[in-house]
Amino acid sequence: MARTSESLAMPCPDCGTPSVRRHSGYQRRLADGAVGGRQVRIELTVRRLFCGAPECTRVTFAEQVDGLTVRYGRRTPQLKGLLSVVAVALAGRAGERLAAKLPVSVSGTTLLSLAMGLSAPSAETPRVLGVDEFALRKGHHSYGTVLVDCETRAPVDLLPEREAASFAAWLTEHPGVEIICRDRGGCYADGGRTAAPDAVQVADLWHIWHNLAEAVKRLVSGDQACLRDPAPAPGTAPDVVRPPVSHAGRLAARVERHHTAVHDLLSQGMGIRAVSRQLSLAVNTVRRYARAATWEELATGRWQNLPSILNPHKPYLHQRWCEGHTVAVKLHAELRERGFTGSCSAVRDYLQRFHRTPGDPPLPKPPGVRKVTGWITRRPDRVSEDDRQILKEILAHCPELEAASGHVRSFAAMMAARSAERLPQRIANARTDESHGLRNFADGLVKALDAVALGLSTQWSSGCVEGRVTDIKFLKRQMAGRAGHRLLRKRVLLAAADRRPPTADRRPPTTQSHGPGSPVIGFTEILEEPRFTRRRHRAAAAVSRKSAITGTRCGTRG
Repeated sequence: MARTSESLAMPCPDCGTPSVRRHSGYQRRLADGAVGGRQVRIELTVRRLFCGAPECTRVTFAEQVDGLTVRYGRRTPQLKGLLSVVAVALAGRAGERLAAKLPVSVSGTTLLSLAMGLSAPSAETPRVLGVDEFALRKGHHSYGTVLVDCETRAPVDLLPEREAASFAAWLTEHPGVEIICRDRGGCYADGGRTAAPDAVQVADLWHIWHNLAEAVKRLVSGDQACLRDPAPAPGTAPDVVRPPVSHAGRLAARVERHHTAVHDLLSQGMGIRAVSRQLSLAVNTVRRYARAATWEELATGRWQNLPSILNPHKPYLHQRWCEGHTVAVKLHAELRERGFTGSCSAVRDYLQRFHRTPGDPPLPKPPGVRKVTGWITRRPDRVSEDDRQILKEILAHCPELEAASGHVRSFAAMMAARSAERLPQRIANARTDESHGLRNFADGLVKALDAVALGLSTQWSSGCVEGRVTDIKFLKRQMAGRAGHRLLRKRVLLAAADRRPPTADRRPPTTQSHGPGSPVIGFTEILEEPRFTRRRHRAAAAVSRKSAITGTRCGTRG
């Protein structure tokens, strides 16, 4: 509990005239930061004073304690500042869960209100401005614009749309931009030329390479037939999925069984005819088993590769199967017209080895469009040997992709060397070559030739802008994608301001930092009263006597 001093004059909030004339008083309850893991509530008795100025329209006013109270406030500035920091960092629901651990009782809506009540930090007009787009809502094709100071890498502002008019309006309100780092989008180029004609525009190299990769991706997507394995030659047998059951295996087992039985009986002293009667085999068959040292001598070469009446017609069956005709009845009818005299079951049994079932291992899929695009646009030393071989086979079947791959490598070498002198020649080569589909990409480079040349020859890029776009995505996910532009802008700018190195001590005032002239009579002032001072002196003297008797120092256990 605390109260204000009766003798201290307080100024009127309207006219500023000091007054000590008391009208009435009331008690305020203020929430403060937790102490020892427990919530703290300050009960402060304040006065309502008369305003003595005759020209002032206010009759009475409630006094406010600097650093402790504000009008209609139920929290101390220290606690309000702490919750504001939590709101900026974690927004509503996550901030509410963290505040409950502090412990402070506050709702997520209140935290968002505190964040919106903070004033956005003012930033100077940057000399080098980076601009890029970001998605406001996923899947809704609504985009905003983020502006970044490329020298300090700090966001400057967020615009609610991606339009040349809004970007031009911002440049008009903030003159002094000398360099504009942008992607190859036309709206930002038009806005920069309209509102800042003297500013130099620099095209970002990453966006240039990204546009080239997108052009290659469209080209690969149009030639997907080249990604699949080439069609087999006519008459080539399809892959055997389920090999036929070999009759040699079943008959070989019978030969092994008879061979073992014959030699066992002969070793017992029985004759050939006795063994024949015992096993119900012919005498000549028993003699053949007896002459063979092992059963493999009798099985090898027998019941294997037997001729079939389908042999003359197998090339035709292979061709029809590769064409997609897999019904045995229809294929048997076609073979009957070609002179085949066998049954339909013979055709069905032969085709059974080519049929695939859900339990069979899947066929290897051809490489996708994105994978082939990555092989073409990636550095060759970062492509594995197997992938390089597959790409070589694909390029051999598609001359258009092979020509485009050559131009991609030449553009990559130029960009890696940051050689703007070779840019016109590379563009001219790409425009004159008709064997690839990169003509539109080359025409786009011609329209922004100066910006692309500066991107190759200067150090400025939009890399820091892409980093801020990543930060915006993180903040949006924290708010489940439901944040409006005002709240998102406020959090982005305030979070960036918190990351900057502090220029001064900006800690909010605390309730324990009042000087001797403070109007609040709190715990410190109460302890300085004579009665509490005498009690402390007596307690200290008692501790000193006890330590002298026991031989221990004050504050230690014996």
